[in-house]
Amino acid sequence: MKKLIAIVLITISLSLAQDAPEEKKLQFVFEPDSLSLNIGETGTVNIKLLDGDGNLSNNPFYVYGRPRRTLESSPRISDSTGVATVTIKVYKPGKLSLAVRSISEKRSDRVMGGIPIHVPLPPLDRVAFIDPASKVYVGTSVKYTTEVFDQANLKRTEKVTLSSSNNDVATFDSFENLMVKKSGKTTLTASVEGISESVNIKALKNPVRKMTLSADKDEIRTGDVLVFSAKAMNRSGRTVEDVPVVFSYTGKAEYGIGLPASALINQDGKFVAETAGIFTVMAQSGGYSARKTVKVVPRNVKKKITVVGHGTVKDYNTSDLWVWPGIGKHVGKDFAATGTWGANGEAYFWDVTDPAKMHIIDTVTVDARTVNDVKVSEDGRVAVITREGASNRKNGFVILDIEDPYDVKITYEFNDDMTGGVHNVFIYDNHVYAVNNGRKYDIINIEDPSNPFRVGRYELDTPGHGVHDVWVKDGLAYSSNWADGVHVVDVGGVKFNEANRSKLQFNPFLAMAGQGSPGNPVKLGGMSDPNGHNHAAFPFISQSTDKFYIIAGDEWGNQFGMAGGFHFLDFTDPKNPKETAVYQVPEAGSHNHWVHGDTLLASYYQGGLRIVDISGELMGDIYAQGREIAFFMSSDPDGFMANRPNVWGTMPYKGLIYFSDMNNGLWAIKLEDDAPMGTN
Repeated sequence: MKKLIAIVLITISLSLAQDAPEEKKLQFVFEPDSLSLNIGETGTVNIKLLDGDGNLSNNPFYVYGRPRRTLESSPRISDSTGVATVTIKVYKPGKLSLAVRSISEKRSDRVMGGIPIHVPLPPLDRVAFIDPASKVYVGTSVKYTTEVFDQANLKRTEKVTLSSSNNDVATFDSFENLMVKKSGKTTLTASVEGISESVNIKALKNPVRKMTLSADKDEIRTGDVLVFSAKAMNRSGRTVEDVPVVFSYTGKAEYGIGLPASALINQDGKFVAETAGIFTVMAQSGGYSARKTVKVVPRNVKKKITVVGHGTVKDYNTSDLWVWPGIGKHVGKDFAATGTWGANGEAYFWDVTDPAKMHIIDTVTVDARTVNDVKVSEDGRVAVITREGASNRKNGFVILDIEDPYDVKITYEFNDDMTGGVHNVFIYDNHVYAVNNGRKYDIINIEDPSNPFRVGRYELDTPGHGVHDVWVKDGLAYSSNWADGVHVVDVGGVKFNEANRSKLQFNPFLAMAGQGSPGNPVKLGGMSDPNGHNHAAFPFISQSTDKFYIIAGDEWGNQFGMAGGFHFLDFTDPKNPKETAVYQVPEAGSHNHWVHGDTLLASYYQGGLRIVDISGELMGDIYAQGREIAFFMSSDPDGFMANRPNVWGTMPYKGLIYFSDMNNGLWAIKLEDDAPMGTN
């Protein structure tokens, strides 16, 4: 009988499914359906988002160019009926596209479309040597580099042919190195597609007759940077300053299975090893050489992690977190807030006074699908949560009164000109820095939380620009702008001087501050990201070297999962920033990060939480150097997705490391300083 009922129910269900009308989806219509433009030209496209019956959908949509920084489109959001007349200006050649995406409450309801834009390559204009040496020495090898530009003044990648007019004096190898054979003169020429540039050089007799090589240590750990000093001297023992010196190394790893010893040495003589063993560094010039052998031992920084507490969130994905001390009647207590992702607009407030018994004490629900970010003011009175995917498309951020975290109250919903949603925020000095529609950050005064008002905004002027995150410290805002990289902006920078030396570690940008304010943000510097993945940034003054870094985090997804890393940008000289090191876990995708002392806390999605030693000078592949102190895989059988770690964000607090896992909630762990575990 039960089988018969089941069959009848299935039959009815199938019949109803067959009779139910197929849902008609939204669709984009483009006029024209493709464009062909030259660099610098503009074009116009009319775009409509129609419903299944061919009528205007009354649903707005985003407009953007791909790849990033190749074109500018205006407007970036359609009107409320689902119509946009878009003006396009192209800046780079190639197969570009104008892409569109509907604004929806649920991500799964998004509709996407686009048209191709063909932009031909402009003719080449010039080729140029980059700082070419005009004087060279016999017996040396000199690298000559070139750049090619087209008529749109864009740098091109065409292959350049280098040649010497007198190969008896000097000749090029296949890697653009000039091999200097004997004294004399020659003309070097760079050629590409009928365009050329020449430079005259003089080859001189090499005065070098002796080399010395020294370093101040004979033993270092993996990851330590050791500087070798090489001197090339003439017959009388005087140093020859302008002769090129080439550094190299050989090594034998301490493990005995035949694998090579791995290290890096640059042409400034800075050496760092990834594997323990015996390394011999060599410096040579003009047929003369010197060598020095050093021992490299394991870094031995690995430590044990202890789980202190965990609060499972099993109904929704968890987003960001913040932890803070209680005020007023709650002095002595500790609290945390977490957001939710792709859910129903909830933010949770936790009592973490006893982390082993952390528990939710209040829930705030707003009209949103995602509460992506949560931040708390310095005085612990105000919190801000972000909104994306509101049913009425009035996204933005929500100001909360958290003086009593057991009874959180909504103070104000700020959504002015924030249709596309606010992804990230930061609270600093009674102002909210809100990333608005992914293209700029607005600065909102919240001195009176019940009466917030916009005082300024910061937006780039590059084609197709965007911003993902902003972090504010000492009156400097560090924004993460995808391909435009990191920008450092004065929004009321605290001037560094002897009077406040005890409160401020020296940040070279503070010496440049003083012109900006929340109502007048002033850019002080920055560095672009050639990969276009700059997702988050954290300023870091090394306690062991006093160098100033900005650690720029990627976020990059593809059909096979996530990948990304953290780039160490040395801004000690703000006018000449350089990337010196990278930390990347090959099998996982990076997200948010925090620096505590000389330790990096790195949220690594499915790679768990990574704790990394970043003391000393930073150079090369941090992951390979044995600098990883510990990692923790936050697996939870009761989570929203069981036993699948997916770490989103992290924050140190009162000797513990708190972090949120997208699949299972809030964690508190402790790094056991008295339980070293030796080498990695």
